[in-house]
Amino acid sequence: MYLAAPGPIGLAHRGGWITGPDGRVRTDLENTAAAFEHAVRLGYRYLETDVRATADGVLLAFHDPVLDRVTDRTGAVAELPYAEVARARVGGSEPVPLLEDLLGALPEARFNIDVKDDAAVEPLRRVLRRTNAWHRVCVGSFSQARLERVRRTFDRPVALSSGPVDVLRVRLASLVPLLLPLARRDVSCVQIPLRYRGFPLLTRDLVAAAHRLGLQVHVWTVNDPALMGRLLDAGVDGIVTDDVAALRRVLTDRGLWPAAPSS
Repeated sequence: MYLAAPGPIGLAHRGGWITGPDGRVRTDLENTAAAFEHAVRLGYRYLETDVRATADGVLLAFHDPVLDRVTDRTGAVAELPYAEVARARVGGSEPVPLLEDLLGALPEARFNIDVKDDAAVEPLRRVLRRTNAWHRVCVGSFSQARLERVRRTFDRPVALSSGPVDVLRVRLASLVPLLLPLARRDVSCVQIPLRYRGFPLLTRDLVAAAHRLGLQVHVWTVNDPALMGRLLDAGVDGIVTDDVAALRRVLTDRGLWPAAPSS
C-alpha cells in the first residue's frame, strides 16, 4: 500500500534542493535524477514529481508546460518530439528524465505524481503497466476531470490524492460535520497548501475531518523549519518540501525520521 509507512512522511518536492559536500545548495535541478537520488541518499522514501507527455507520447518528469524556465532550451513540451527535449539540460547539466527511468533506477522509492496535462494520462498508464509500479505511486492533479480520467483509464487501482472538488468536500465537512458522509471519496490523502487565493485551507478541523474519513493530510510546499514543526503539532501526516535537509532535521529531532532499512 502506498501510504503504509509509519509516522509523518516527508515528500521531496521535485526531488528537492541538493546540498553538496562543500555545503553549497543547488536549487536549480528540480525534477532531475540527481535531485531524486540525493533525496533517496538522505533517506527519503517519498518523492514528489510532475509528468508531461511530449508530442510523440514520451512521459517526462517535468513541471512546466515549456522548457524555458529551467532548461537551456525553449519550446512547449507537448509540441516537441522527445528527441528535441532530450537535448535540453536542467541547470545547465542534467537531462530531463523519463518517469519510467526514475521508477527503474529507484525501485524502493514511492512517487507522488502530479499529472499536468490530459495527454499524459495514457502514457502514465503504459509506464505503470510496463514497470508494474501501481503500488508505488499516488496520482494527483489540479484538475478533477483529469483525476476522473485516471480512474476510467487505468488498468488497476492506484492511490489517488484529492482533486479540487474532493478538497472542497472535506473543507465543508470540517465546517459542518453533518456533511462528513458526503465527503467520502475513493482517495487516499488530501494534499493541499496552507492557503488558496488568500483563503485558509488547512485548519485543525480539516485535519480532524480528513482523519475521520480515513484520509491522510499532506501540506505543500513548506520550506520553513518552524512552520514544519507547527504543522506536525497540528497533526498533519506529511509535508512536501524543497528543503529536504531541513525537513530531515526537523523529523530527526522529533524521533520521526525513518530508520534505514536493515541489510
